[in-house]
Amino acid sequence: MMYHKTYLCKSAMNYMCFAAYFLFCFPKILAKILTLNMFVVKMLMAWERKTLRKIYGPTKENGQWRIKANEELRTKYKSQDIVTVIKIRRLAWLGHVSRMNEIRSVKKIFEGKLEGRRGRGRPRLRWLNDVEDDLRKLGLKGWRMKALNREEWVSIIREAKAKLKGL
Repeated sequence: MMYHKTYLCKSAMNYMCFAAYFLFCFPKILAKILTLNMFVVKMLMAWERKTLRKIYGPTKENGQWRIKANEELRTKYKSQDIVTVIKIRRLAWLGHVSRMNEIRSVKKIFEGKLEGRRGRGRPRLRWLNDVEDDLRKLGLKGWRMKALNREEWVSIIREAKAKLKGL
């Protein structure tokens, strides 16, 4: 089975693959994810590693082809992983929605409460609960007032990027 293909310009091919990865795959994933439980996080990380293995291709050692290990992928791919990017984009979206006018339908849905009785069993984890949990882990309190000030919220997102990159 032949794994390796030779290209004239490997760096241009890598650039095109990364562009396709971020332009086409990220928006579809972000639109479908409501909460990031551990199962979803593991699936996303596995999907990202699989995609990066396809982009970077196998490694030839001692005349044998092998796939890259997870650590090799992390050192080659210097950007943040997909879960970190999703968490940061969710924070940015939270600030954007909280600054919206009250008449916007997105804001109404965001702040709306369902009427009637709740179903049996444990309540499902909501998107806002998940984002508030991320904010609690970052040590941020009183996010509703801070999100109304765009400059302050942008600085909070920058700090979150730095903190999440280190984790």
